Amino acid sequence: MKTQFKTMFAVAATAAAVSAFWLAQDATEVQAQNGMSSAQIPRTPDGKPNLNGIWQTMNAANWSLEPAEARHGPLAALEAGAHLAFPPSVGYVEGGTIPYKDGMREQQQENMRNWLQRDPTTQCKLPGVPRATYLPYPFQIFQAPDATLISYQFAGADRIVHMDRPDLEAQVDSWMGHNNGSWDGDTLVIDVTGQIADTWFDRSGHYHSGWDMHVQERYTMVDANTIDYSATITDPNTFEEPWTINMKLYRHQDDNAMLLEFKCVEFVEELIYGHLRAPGDPIGDGVTPIY
Repeated sequence: MKTQFKTMFAVAATAAAVSAFWLAQDATEVQAQNGMSSAQIPRTPDGKPNLNGIWQTMNAANWSLEPAEARHGPLAALEAGAHLAFPPSVGYVEGGTIPYKDGMREQQQENMRNWLQRDPTTQCKLPGVPRATYLPYPFQIFQAPDATLISYQFAGADRIVHMDRPDLEAQVDSWMGHNNGSWDGDTLVIDVTGQIADTWFDRSGHYHSGWDMHVQERYTMVDANTIDYSATITDPNTFEEPWTINMKLYRHQDDNAMLLEFKCVEFVEELIYGHLRAPGDPIGDGVTPIY
């Protein structure tokens, strides 16, 4: 675990240093050549939209990608009243509903009825793509010409987007997939393959088959602090046809904005290993208060 942490820290530090160096270059000449004013979207020295920064959604996509009414939380949380109830969702799927193949919707409905036990994020497992984008936690983009790092607050998840290796294919399946990036005009396009099947799209139990799924994300800046985000999911094992979600991402503009630690593994130890606690031992670590 310590080695993994050191590796992740080194990757993040390197990405931050490269990104800072890249942005330190004078982009004035490039902006002038393209007729851009300071009021338009910020750009890197090579004229690409500058996506560096901390971003977050402001929606209910994590609870349901499809339109949904507010509803009770899990039975175990009824004493919490409104605190753990599901918020309503306007829906983020083009066309309104996800096009499951015959017989596949039943699995989603069963997942939803048992979401607290089955949702992988309950046990602090990595959320996968695209769900990592619209979890109610911020994430940070470190942009550079050859590679882009996207680091997420939830569970310390991150992924490296290869910008200069279009032919590189996934070698093994993984939680956050294999990520190849390219530019379509001013839109950053990320093709994600090689994800494992153990991730969901939301708390309503929408799922996929894993390795055969292809996710194509598109990040388009509409102004200095807003991104139009879309993700098209293609999974012939689960869905009749590709389907797309759309939403806005907003930049954190506070000068003190930063990603804080949310290493949730320790929060699920009781859930997973509580039955192994010796009789009389206190719940938790005996130091951190549990209210």
